[in-house]
Amino acid sequence: MTRSPTPLADWLVPDWPAPPGVRARCSTRTGGVSAPPYDSLNLGTHVGDDGVHVARNRALLQDALGARAVFLNQVHGSQMLKLRADTPDNVSADGAFTRERGLACTIMVADCLPILLCDVRGTMVAAVHAGWRGLAGEGGVGVLEAVCKQFMPLAPVERAQAATELIAWMGPCIGPNAFEVGADVVAAFTNPMPQAVECFKPLPGGKWLADLPALARQRLGQLGISRVFGNDGSPSWCTVANPLRFFSHRRDRVSGRQAACIWLE
Repeated sequence: MTRSPTPLADWLVPDWPAPPGVRARCSTRTGGVSAPPYDSLNLGTHVGDDGVHVARNRALLQDALGARAVFLNQVHGSQMLKLRADTPDNVSADGAFTRERGLACTIMVADCLPILLCDVRGTMVAAVHAGWRGLAGEGGVGVLEAVCKQFMPLAPVERAQAATELIAWMGPCIGPNAFEVGADVVAAFTNPMPQAVECFKPLPGGKWLADLPALARQRLGQLGISRVFGNDGSPSWCTVANPLRFFSHRRDRVSGRQAACIWLE
């Protein structure tokens, strides 16, 4: 992963073959004004931080992007929101997409997986909040299936071709050595897709370690999207294992939120 040239030098800049005009950034916890335990670039209004500090942090984000970041009320579902110039903040959804320029699809996370997508022609961008519930969805249809529908035509042949024109970047999330889950989570993935068992490691007492980035790669592959960049499950991407760089709700319980953003310039 590379560093951002913005004044907030610790930000992540996706290393992927995005077409000209597609811009993306992922913030870290540094560079803002919030006091502990939200230090310092907390972007979440719902976590107990001082609202004045959050507003200042969001202004810092938008100044650095040069685009309007549209914040969602994320509910661990699969609802998609089409962003327009007049779209307000805090609409309940777990993904956003747009063809309009200067609007940043923005996902806040503190252990869940942010996934950014675009087509190779640079005509549309999207961002999704992929916690395990949204990623698993219902009957194998979750947040990735929902967002990919927005990119793909109705005709089956054209839809298959469109999938090969999509690329994805996955940001930091809870890593495969830290994400302990129960049998219900394993079942949510393996019932519709038995090969998902490869992404779980059994622990004593009926618990499992889940590899969230690997599960997302499987789902993207099922959708025909093979060009996936970013988070490979290694320790440097783990929010829990990097307390100086990333917020983590599972690690700290009281935690801020970082954000992954993508927009058309």
